[in-house]
Amino acid sequence: MGSVTNEATDALKAKASVTNEAIDALKAKIRGAVLKPKDPGFDEARRVWNATIDRRPAVIVRCAGTADVIAAVAFARDNGLLLAVRGGGHNIAGSGVCNDGLVVDLSQMKSVRINPATKRAFVEPGATLADFDHEAQAFGLATPLGINSTTGVAGLTLGGGFGWISRKFGTTVDNLVSAEIITADGNWLRVSAAGEHADLFWAIRGGGGNFGVVTLFEFQLHSVGPEIVGGLVVYPLEQAKDVLGKYRELTANMSDDMTVWVVMRPAPPLPFLPAEVHGKPVIVLAACYVGPAEGATRAIEPLRHCGTPYGEHLGPMPFVAWQKAFDPLLTPGQRNYWKSHNFIDLKDGLFDVLIRFAGMLPSPQTEIFIGQMGGQTNRVAADATAYSNRDSNFIMNLHGRWTDASDDDKCTAWARQLFDAATPFAQGSVYVNFLTQDEGDRVKAAYGPNYERLARVKTQYDPQNLFRHNQNIRPSA
Repeated sequence: MGSVTNEATDALKAKASVTNEAIDALKAKIRGAVLKPKDPGFDEARRVWNATIDRRPAVIVRCAGTADVIAAVAFARDNGLLLAVRGGGHNIAGSGVCNDGLVVDLSQMKSVRINPATKRAFVEPGATLADFDHEAQAFGLATPLGINSTTGVAGLTLGGGFGWISRKFGTTVDNLVSAEIITADGNWLRVSAAGEHADLFWAIRGGGGNFGVVTLFEFQLHSVGPEIVGGLVVYPLEQAKDVLGKYRELTANMSDDMTVWVVMRPAPPLPFLPAEVHGKPVIVLAACYVGPAEGATRAIEPLRHCGTPYGEHLGPMPFVAWQKAFDPLLTPGQRNYWKSHNFIDLKDGLFDVLIRFAGMLPSPQTEIFIGQMGGQTNRVAADATAYSNRDSNFIMNLHGRWTDASDDDKCTAWARQLFDAATPFAQGSVYVNFLTQDEGDRVKAAYGPNYERLARVKTQYDPQNLFRHNQNIRPSA
Protein backbone atom coordinates (compact mmCIF):
# COMPACT_ATOMS: atom_id res chain seq x y z
CA MET A 1 0.00 0.00 0.00
CA GLY A 2 1.10 3.59 -0.60
CA SER A 3 2.43 5.47 2.39
CA VAL A 4 -0.47 7.94 2.26
CA THR A 5 -2.41 5.20 4.06
CA ASN A 6 0.23 3.94 6.48
CA GLU A 7 2.26 6.55 8.35
CA ALA A 8 2.80 4.96 11.76
CA THR A 9 6.51 4.20 11.40
CA ASP A 10 7.27 7.53 9.78
CA ALA A 11 5.35 9.38 12.50
CA LEU A 12 7.36 7.74 15.25
CA LYS A 13 10.59 8.71 13.53
CA ALA A 14 9.38 12.28 13.14
CA LYS A 15 8.45 12.67 16.79
CA ALA A 16 11.81 11.32 17.84
CA SER A 17 13.94 13.51 15.58
CA VAL A 18 12.45 17.01 15.26
CA THR A 19 13.19 19.56 18.01
CA ASN A 20 12.30 23.19 18.53
CA GLU A 21 15.96 24.10 18.21
CA ALA A 22 16.17 22.35 14.84
CA ILE A 23 13.06 24.13 13.61
CA ASP A 24 14.43 27.47 14.76
CA ALA A 25 17.56 26.76 12.74
CA LEU A 26 15.35 25.97 9.75
CA LYS A 27 13.55 29.32 10.13
CA ALA A 28 16.83 31.13 9.62
CA LYS A 29 17.09 29.58 6.15
CA ILE A 30 13.52 30.31 5.02
CA ARG A 31 12.25 33.50 3.37
CA GLY A 32 8.64 32.36 3.76
CA ALA A 33 6.99 31.16 6.98
CA VAL A 34 7.73 28.17 9.19
CA LEU A 35 4.69 27.10 11.21
CA LYS A 36 4.56 24.84 14.26
CA PRO A 37 1.34 23.38 15.72
CA LYS A 38 0.70 26.21 18.18
CA ASP A 39 1.50 29.03 15.75
CA PRO A 40 -1.24 31.29 14.37
CA GLY A 41 -2.32 30.10 10.95
CA PHE A 42 -1.14 26.52 11.47
CA ASP A 43 -4.61 24.97 11.42
CA GLU A 44 -5.55 26.88 8.30
CA ALA A 45 -2.32 25.82 6.60
CA ARG A 46 -2.87 22.12 7.34
CA ARG A 47 -6.46 22.16 6.07
CA VAL A 48 -7.05 20.63 2.63
CA TRP A 49 -9.99 20.44 0.22
CA ASN A 50 -11.22 17.03 1.41
CA ALA A 51 -12.52 17.37 4.97
CA THR A 52 -12.12 13.64 5.68
CA ILE A 53 -8.37 14.36 5.80
CA ASP A 54 -7.39 15.68 9.25
CA ARG A 55 -3.64 15.43 9.74
CA ARG A 56 -1.25 17.35 11.99
CA PRO A 57 2.30 17.75 10.70
CA ALA A 58 5.18 18.66 13.00
CA VAL A 59 6.11 21.65 10.85
CA ILE A 60 4.79 23.43 7.76
CA VAL A 61 7.16 25.41 5.55
CA ARG A 62 5.25 27.96 3.46
CA CYS A 63 7.82 28.45 0.74
CA ALA A 64 8.35 31.85 -0.88
CA GLY A 65 10.64 30.53 -3.61
CA THR A 66 12.94 27.80 -4.82
CA ALA A 67 15.56 28.40 -2.13
CA ASP A 68 12.94 27.69 0.53
CA VAL A 69 12.00 24.45 -1.22
CA ILE A 70 15.63 23.33 -1.28
CA ALA A 71 16.04 24.09 2.43
CA ALA A 72 12.79 22.37 3.40
CA VAL A 73 13.56 19.21 1.41
CA ALA A 74 17.05 19.06 2.92
CA PHE A 75 15.65 19.49 6.44
CA ALA A 76 13.17 16.64 6.00
CA ARG A 77 15.79 14.39 4.45
CA ASP A 78 18.52 15.08 7.00
CA ASN A 79 16.18 14.73 9.99
CA GLY A 80 14.42 11.58 8.78
CA LEU A 81 11.06 13.33 8.57
CA LEU A 82 8.11 12.18 6.52
CA LEU A 83 7.76 14.73 3.71
CA ALA A 84 4.51 15.88 2.11
CA VAL A 85 4.27 18.38 -0.74
CA ARG A 86 1.24 20.63 -1.00
CA GLY A 87 0.29 22.61 -4.09
CA GLY A 88 -3.40 23.48 -4.22
CA GLY A 89 -4.35 21.00 -1.48
CA HIS A 90 -7.06 19.56 -3.72
CA ASN A 91 -5.83 15.94 -3.88
CA ILE A 92 -8.61 13.53 -2.88
CA ALA A 93 -6.16 11.32 -0.94
CA GLY A 94 -4.84 14.29 1.03
CA SER A 95 -1.25 13.64 0.01
CA GLY A 96 -0.40 17.31 0.56
CA VAL A 97 -0.47 16.97 4.35
CA CYS A 98 0.97 14.32 6.68
CA ASN A 99 0.99 13.40 10.35
CA ASP A 100 4.05 14.44 12.40
CA GLY A 101 6.27 15.16 9.41
CA LEU A 102 7.14 18.22 7.32
CA VAL A 103 4.86 19.82 4.74
CA VAL A 104 6.46 21.73 1.88
CA ASP A 105 3.63 24.20 1.29
CA LEU A 106 3.86 25.76 -2.18
CA SER A 107 0.57 27.64 -2.00
CA GLN A 108 2.26 31.06 -1.80
CA MET A 109 4.22 30.45 -5.03
CA LYS A 110 1.42 31.51 -7.39
CA SER A 111 3.10 33.38 -10.22
CA VAL A 112 1.73 32.83 -13.74
CA ARG A 113 3.62 34.51 -16.57
CA ILE A 114 2.34 34.40 -20.16
CA ASN A 115 4.38 34.97 -23.30
CA PRO A 116 1.71 35.55 -25.96
CA ALA A 117 4.28 35.74 -28.77
CA THR A 118 5.56 32.20 -28.20
CA LYS A 119 2.30 30.93 -26.65
CA ARG A 120 4.05 29.77 -23.50
CA ALA A 121 2.97 29.89 -19.86
CA PHE A 122 5.43 29.78 -16.94
CA VAL A 123 3.56 28.69 -13.83
CA GLU A 124 4.64 28.28 -10.22
CA PRO A 125 3.34 25.25 -8.27
CA GLY A 126 0.97 27.11 -5.94
CA ALA A 127 -1.14 28.48 -8.80
CA THR A 128 -4.69 27.27 -9.23
CA LEU A 129 -6.57 26.75 -12.46
CA ALA A 130 -8.29 30.09 -11.84
CA ASP A 131 -4.90 31.83 -11.55
CA PHE A 132 -3.72 30.23 -14.79
CA ASP A 133 -6.89 31.01 -16.75
CA HIS A 134 -7.03 34.59 -15.50
CA GLU A 135 -3.62 35.34 -16.99
CA ALA A 136 -3.83 33.22 -20.14
CA GLN A 137 -7.30 34.35 -21.15
CA ALA A 138 -6.15 37.97 -21.19
CA PHE A 139 -4.51 36.90 -24.46
CA GLY A 140 -7.20 34.44 -25.59
CA LEU A 141 -4.97 31.50 -24.69
CA ALA A 142 -5.42 28.28 -22.69
CA THR A 143 -4.02 24.84 -22.10
CA PRO A 144 -5.99 21.72 -21.09
CA LEU A 145 -6.66 21.77 -17.35
CA GLY A 146 -9.39 20.41 -15.05
CA ILE A 147 -13.01 21.39 -14.37
CA ASN A 148 -12.77 23.02 -10.93
CA SER A 149 -10.98 26.37 -10.77
CA THR A 150 -9.73 25.86 -7.19
CA THR A 151 -7.68 22.82 -8.25
CA GLY A 152 -3.91 23.28 -8.09
CA VAL A 153 -2.07 23.28 -11.41
CA ALA A 154 0.85 21.27 -9.99
CA GLY A 155 -0.98 18.22 -8.70
CA LEU A 156 -3.29 18.11 -11.70
CA THR A 157 -0.35 18.22 -14.10
CA LEU A 158 1.85 15.70 -12.33
CA GLY A 159 -0.96 13.13 -12.44
CA GLY A 160 -1.62 13.63 -16.15
CA GLY A 161 -4.39 16.23 -16.25
CA PHE A 162 -7.40 16.59 -18.51
CA GLY A 163 -10.31 18.94 -18.96
CA TRP A 164 -12.80 20.48 -21.35
CA ILE A 165 -10.33 21.08 -24.20
CA SER A 166 -8.32 17.87 -23.92
CA ARG A 167 -10.06 16.19 -26.85
CA LYS A 168 -8.71 18.96 -29.07
CA PHE A 169 -5.33 19.65 -27.46
CA GLY A 170 -4.47 16.52 -25.45
CA THR A 171 -3.82 16.00 -21.77
CA THR A 172 -2.15 18.58 -19.57
CA VAL A 173 1.16 16.69 -19.71
CA ASP A 174 0.99 16.56 -23.50
CA ASN A 175 1.31 20.34 -23.31
CA LEU A 176 4.10 20.45 -20.72
CA VAL A 177 7.23 21.78 -22.45
CA SER A 178 9.68 21.82 -19.56
CA ALA A 179 9.87 21.96 -15.77
CA GLU A 180 12.25 22.96 -13.00
CA ILE A 181 12.46 20.41 -10.20
CA ILE A 182 14.22 19.94 -6.87
CA THR A 183 15.22 16.31 -6.41
CA ALA A 184 15.70 14.33 -3.20
CA ASP A 185 19.41 15.18 -3.05
CA GLY A 186 18.61 18.90 -3.23
CA ASN A 187 19.72 19.41 -6.82
CA TRP A 188 17.94 21.87 -9.10
CA LEU A 189 17.26 20.42 -12.54
CA ARG A 190 15.59 21.81 -15.64
CA VAL A 191 13.98 18.91 -17.47
CA SER A 192 12.54 18.65 -20.96
CA ALA A 193 12.10 16.07 -23.70
CA ALA A 194 15.33 17.13 -25.41
CA GLY A 195 17.30 17.88 -22.25
CA GLU A 196 19.87 15.97 -20.23
CA HIS A 197 17.22 14.53 -17.90
CA ALA A 198 14.67 13.45 -20.49
CA ASP A 199 13.86 10.32 -18.47
CA LEU A 200 12.87 12.43 -15.47
CA PHE A 201 10.77 14.71 -17.68
CA TRP A 202 9.00 11.63 -19.04
CA ALA A 203 8.31 10.42 -15.49
CA ILE A 204 6.83 13.64 -14.11
CA ARG A 205 4.33 13.73 -16.97
CA GLY A 206 1.86 11.57 -15.09
CA GLY A 207 4.03 9.97 -12.42
CA GLY A 208 2.78 12.24 -9.67
CA GLY A 209 4.99 13.76 -6.97
CA ASN A 210 7.24 10.71 -6.77
CA PHE A 211 10.36 12.31 -8.21
CA GLY A 212 10.83 15.69 -6.59
CA VAL A 213 9.25 19.10 -6.08
CA VAL A 214 8.48 20.95 -9.31
CA THR A 215 9.01 24.68 -8.80
CA LEU A 216 8.14 25.87 -12.31
CA PHE A 217 6.07 24.47 -15.18
CA GLU A 218 6.34 25.62 -18.79
CA PHE A 219 3.22 24.94 -20.87
CA GLN A 220 2.31 25.21 -24.53
CA LEU A 221 -0.74 27.46 -24.99
CA HIS A 222 -3.48 27.39 -27.62
CA SER A 223 -5.93 29.93 -28.97
CA VAL A 224 -9.16 29.40 -27.02
CA GLY A 225 -11.88 31.91 -26.21
CA PRO A 226 -12.31 34.39 -24.75
CA GLU A 227 -15.79 33.00 -25.56
CA ILE A 228 -16.79 29.39 -26.08
CA VAL A 229 -20.20 27.81 -26.62
CA GLY A 230 -21.38 25.47 -23.90
CA GLY A 231 -23.68 24.82 -21.03
CA LEU A 232 -26.07 22.27 -19.59
CA VAL A 233 -29.11 20.27 -20.64
CA VAL A 234 -30.93 18.72 -17.67
CA TYR A 235 -33.12 15.63 -18.09
CA PRO A 236 -35.18 13.67 -15.54
CA LEU A 237 -33.37 10.59 -14.27
CA GLU A 238 -36.37 8.54 -15.49
CA GLN A 239 -35.15 9.24 -19.04
CA ALA A 240 -31.56 8.21 -18.29
CA LYS A 241 -31.53 5.01 -20.36
CA ASP A 242 -32.55 6.88 -23.51
CA VAL A 243 -30.30 9.86 -22.76
CA LEU A 244 -27.27 7.63 -22.19
CA GLY A 245 -27.98 5.66 -25.36
CA LYS A 246 -28.16 8.84 -27.44
CA TYR A 247 -25.09 10.19 -25.68
CA ARG A 248 -23.20 7.07 -26.75
CA GLU A 249 -24.32 7.59 -30.36
CA LEU A 250 -23.39 11.27 -30.36
CA THR A 251 -19.93 10.75 -28.90
CA ALA A 252 -19.03 7.95 -31.31
CA ASN A 253 -18.23 10.40 -34.12
CA MET A 254 -17.99 13.68 -32.26
CA SER A 255 -15.63 16.40 -33.45
CA ASP A 256 -12.57 17.09 -31.31
CA ASP A 257 -13.94 20.63 -30.94
CA MET A 258 -16.74 19.28 -28.76
CA THR A 259 -16.66 17.64 -25.33
CA VAL A 260 -19.72 16.39 -23.45
CA TRP A 261 -19.70 15.07 -19.89
CA VAL A 262 -22.52 13.28 -18.08
CA VAL A 263 -23.47 14.12 -14.50
CA MET A 264 -26.06 12.16 -12.51
CA ARG A 265 -27.10 13.81 -9.23
CA PRO A 266 -29.93 15.65 -7.47
CA ALA A 267 -30.76 18.81 -9.43
CA PRO A 268 -29.01 21.88 -8.00
CA PRO A 269 -31.04 25.12 -7.67
CA LEU A 270 -30.05 26.32 -11.12
CA PRO A 271 -31.89 29.47 -12.20
CA PHE A 272 -33.09 27.97 -15.49
CA LEU A 273 -34.79 25.03 -13.74
CA PRO A 274 -38.29 25.28 -12.26
CA ALA A 275 -38.25 25.40 -8.47
CA GLU A 276 -40.17 22.12 -8.23
CA VAL A 277 -37.31 20.34 -10.03
CA HIS A 278 -34.65 21.36 -7.48
CA GLY A 279 -33.46 18.30 -5.57
CA LYS A 280 -34.98 15.78 -7.97
CA PRO A 281 -32.66 13.13 -9.47
CA VAL A 282 -31.45 14.22 -12.89
CA ILE A 283 -29.03 13.36 -15.66
CA VAL A 284 -27.15 16.34 -17.02
CA LEU A 285 -25.27 16.72 -20.31
CA ALA A 286 -22.51 19.32 -19.85
CA ALA A 287 -21.02 20.57 -23.11
CA CYS A 288 -18.08 22.67 -24.22
CA TYR A 289 -17.51 23.60 -27.87
CA VAL A 290 -14.31 25.40 -28.91
CA GLY A 291 -14.52 25.12 -32.69
CA PRO A 292 -15.40 27.66 -35.41
CA ALA A 293 -18.43 29.79 -34.58
CA GLU A 294 -20.31 28.66 -37.67
CA GLY A 295 -20.24 25.05 -36.43
CA ALA A 296 -21.54 25.73 -32.92
CA THR A 297 -25.27 25.28 -33.56
CA ARG A 298 -24.74 22.01 -35.42
CA ALA A 299 -22.54 20.70 -32.59
CA ILE A 300 -24.78 21.72 -29.69
CA GLU A 301 -28.28 21.15 -31.09
CA PRO A 302 -28.41 17.31 -30.77
CA LEU A 303 -27.97 17.59 -26.98
CA ARG A 304 -31.43 19.18 -26.81
CA HIS A 305 -33.07 16.11 -28.33
CA CYS A 306 -31.95 13.22 -26.13
CA GLY A 307 -35.30 13.27 -24.31
CA THR A 308 -37.66 15.83 -22.83
CA PRO A 309 -35.50 18.11 -20.68
CA TYR A 310 -36.44 19.85 -17.48
CA GLY A 311 -34.46 22.82 -18.76
CA GLU A 312 -31.31 23.99 -20.49
CA HIS A 313 -28.74 26.74 -20.51
CA LEU A 314 -26.72 26.62 -23.73
CA GLY A 315 -24.98 29.40 -25.59
CA PRO A 316 -21.90 31.62 -25.80
CA MET A 317 -20.10 32.33 -22.54
CA PRO A 318 -16.61 33.33 -21.39
CA PHE A 319 -14.24 30.38 -21.21
CA VAL A 320 -13.18 31.44 -17.70
CA ALA A 321 -16.84 31.30 -16.62
CA TRP A 322 -17.27 27.78 -17.97
CA GLN A 323 -14.06 26.71 -16.22
CA LYS A 324 -15.76 27.77 -12.97
CA ALA A 325 -19.21 26.35 -13.73
CA PHE A 326 -18.85 23.39 -11.37
CA ASP A 327 -17.16 25.31 -8.56
CA PRO A 328 -20.36 25.70 -6.48
CA LEU A 329 -20.72 21.90 -6.41
CA LEU A 330 -17.07 21.30 -5.45
CA THR A 331 -16.35 23.81 -2.70
CA PRO A 332 -13.63 23.05 -0.12
CA GLY A 333 -14.47 21.78 3.34
CA GLN A 334 -16.88 18.96 2.54
CA ARG A 335 -16.23 15.27 3.13
CA ASN A 336 -15.36 13.39 -0.06
CA TYR A 337 -14.71 9.83 -1.15
CA TRP A 338 -14.09 8.83 -4.77
CA LYS A 339 -13.91 5.65 -6.80
CA SER A 340 -13.00 5.67 -10.47
CA HIS A 341 -12.96 3.50 -13.58
CA ASN A 342 -11.75 3.95 -17.18
CA PHE A 343 -13.82 2.69 -20.13
CA ILE A 344 -13.20 2.12 -23.81
CA ASP A 345 -16.95 2.14 -24.51
CA LEU A 346 -20.21 2.38 -22.60
CA LYS A 347 -22.29 -0.81 -22.46
CA ASP A 348 -26.02 -1.16 -21.82
CA GLY A 349 -25.22 -3.19 -18.72
CA LEU A 350 -23.17 -0.29 -17.35
CA PHE A 351 -26.09 2.05 -17.98
CA ASP A 352 -28.32 -0.21 -15.89
CA VAL A 353 -25.81 -0.14 -13.02
CA LEU A 354 -25.43 3.64 -13.12
CA ILE A 355 -29.16 4.28 -13.24
CA ARG A 356 -29.80 1.93 -10.33
CA PHE A 357 -27.20 3.58 -8.09
CA ALA A 358 -28.15 7.10 -9.23
CA GLY A 359 -31.59 6.28 -7.87
CA MET A 360 -30.20 5.71 -4.38
CA LEU A 361 -27.66 8.49 -3.92
CA PRO A 362 -26.59 8.59 -0.25
CA SER A 363 -26.46 12.39 0.04
CA PRO A 364 -27.71 15.47 -1.83
CA GLN A 365 -24.14 16.31 -2.91
CA THR A 366 -23.15 12.91 -4.27
CA GLU A 367 -22.61 12.66 -8.02
CA ILE A 368 -21.67 10.29 -10.82
CA PHE A 369 -19.39 11.92 -13.40
CA ILE A 370 -18.56 10.47 -16.81
CA GLY A 371 -15.85 12.50 -18.53
CA GLN A 372 -15.45 12.12 -22.28
CA MET A 373 -11.88 11.57 -23.44
CA GLY A 374 -10.81 10.40 -26.91
CA GLY A 375 -9.72 12.76 -29.66
CA GLN A 376 -6.15 13.98 -29.25
CA THR A 377 -5.74 12.20 -25.90
CA ASN A 378 -5.89 8.88 -27.78
CA ARG A 379 -3.43 9.83 -30.52
CA VAL A 380 -0.41 9.84 -28.22
CA ALA A 381 1.51 6.60 -27.70
CA ALA A 382 0.98 4.93 -24.32
CA ASP A 383 4.71 5.10 -23.57
CA ALA A 384 5.20 8.72 -24.68
CA THR A 385 4.48 9.98 -21.15
CA ALA A 386 4.09 8.30 -17.78
CA TYR A 387 0.32 8.83 -18.16
CA SER A 388 -0.49 5.71 -20.15
CA ASN A 389 -4.29 5.48 -20.41
CA ARG A 390 -4.38 6.43 -24.07
CA ASP A 391 -7.09 3.97 -25.09
CA SER A 392 -9.63 5.27 -22.56
CA ASN A 393 -12.57 7.07 -24.13
CA PHE A 394 -14.40 7.74 -20.87
CA ILE A 395 -13.34 8.28 -17.26
CA MET A 396 -15.95 7.76 -14.57
CA ASN A 397 -15.63 9.33 -11.13
CA LEU A 398 -18.02 8.18 -8.42
CA HIS A 399 -18.04 11.24 -6.24
CA GLY A 400 -19.36 10.61 -2.76
CA ARG A 401 -19.69 13.98 -1.04
CA TRP A 402 -21.36 14.89 2.23
CA THR A 403 -21.18 17.16 5.26
CA ASP A 404 -21.49 15.14 8.49
CA ALA A 405 -18.95 12.57 9.66
CA SER A 406 -21.87 10.39 10.78
CA ASP A 407 -22.54 9.74 7.07
CA ASP A 408 -19.01 8.48 6.32
CA ASP A 409 -19.85 4.79 6.25
CA LYS A 410 -23.04 5.21 4.22
CA CYS A 411 -21.49 7.39 1.52
CA THR A 412 -18.26 5.40 1.29
CA ALA A 413 -20.18 2.13 1.00
CA TRP A 414 -22.32 3.52 -1.84
CA ALA A 415 -19.22 4.45 -3.88
CA ARG A 416 -17.53 1.12 -3.27
CA GLN A 417 -20.63 -0.89 -4.15
CA LEU A 418 -21.18 1.03 -7.38
CA PHE A 419 -17.50 0.67 -8.23
CA ASP A 420 -17.74 -3.11 -7.80
CA ALA A 421 -20.92 -3.34 -9.86
CA ALA A 422 -19.32 -1.34 -12.70
CA THR A 423 -16.03 -3.28 -12.67
CA PRO A 424 -17.08 -5.92 -15.26
CA PHE A 425 -17.53 -3.16 -17.86
CA ALA A 426 -14.27 -1.30 -17.10
CA GLN A 427 -10.74 -1.53 -18.52
CA GLY A 428 -9.01 -2.11 -15.20
CA SER A 429 -6.88 1.03 -15.51
CA VAL A 430 -7.45 4.21 -13.50
CA TYR A 431 -6.54 7.90 -13.49
CA VAL A 432 -4.06 8.32 -10.62
CA ASN A 433 -5.43 11.70 -9.51
CA PHE A 434 -8.76 10.03 -8.71
CA LEU A 435 -7.27 7.42 -6.34
CA THR A 436 -8.22 7.79 -2.69
CA GLN A 437 -5.95 7.18 0.29
CA ASP A 438 -7.02 3.53 0.63
CA GLU A 439 -6.17 2.58 -2.98
CA GLY A 440 -2.39 2.23 -2.96
CA ASP A 441 -2.87 -1.25 -4.39
CA ARG A 442 -4.15 0.31 -7.65
CA VAL A 443 -0.99 2.30 -8.41
CA LYS A 444 0.28 -0.30 -10.89
CA ALA A 445 -3.12 -0.25 -12.59
CA ALA A 446 -2.78 3.52 -12.99
CA TYR A 447 0.50 3.18 -14.89
CA GLY A 448 0.08 -0.16 -16.63
CA PRO A 449 3.00 -0.90 -18.98
CA ASN A 450 4.87 2.19 -17.78
CA TYR A 451 5.19 1.17 -14.14
CA GLU A 452 8.53 -0.67 -14.37
CA ARG A 453 10.17 2.21 -16.21
CA LEU A 454 8.83 4.61 -13.59
CA ALA A 455 10.34 2.43 -10.86
CA ARG A 456 13.72 2.62 -12.58
CA VAL A 457 13.55 6.42 -12.80
CA LYS A 458 12.48 6.52 -9.16
CA THR A 459 15.50 4.42 -8.23
CA GLN A 460 17.81 6.84 -10.03
CA TYR A 461 16.44 10.09 -8.61
CA ASP A 462 14.93 9.07 -5.24
CA PRO A 463 16.49 5.74 -4.18
CA GLN A 464 15.56 6.27 -0.50
CA ASN A 465 11.93 7.06 -1.38
CA LEU A 466 11.92 10.47 0.31
CA PHE A 467 8.93 11.42 -1.85
CA ARG A 468 6.64 8.64 -0.70
CA HIS A 469 3.62 10.45 0.73
CA ASN A 470 1.67 9.96 -2.50
CA GLN A 471 0.36 7.16 -4.69
CA ASN A 472 3.80 5.70 -4.32
CA ILE A 473 6.04 4.26 -6.99
CA ARG A 474 8.66 2.38 -5.01
CA PRO A 475 12.32 2.30 -6.07
CA SER A 476 13.11 -0.93 -7.87
CA ALA A 477 16.21 -1.54 -5.72
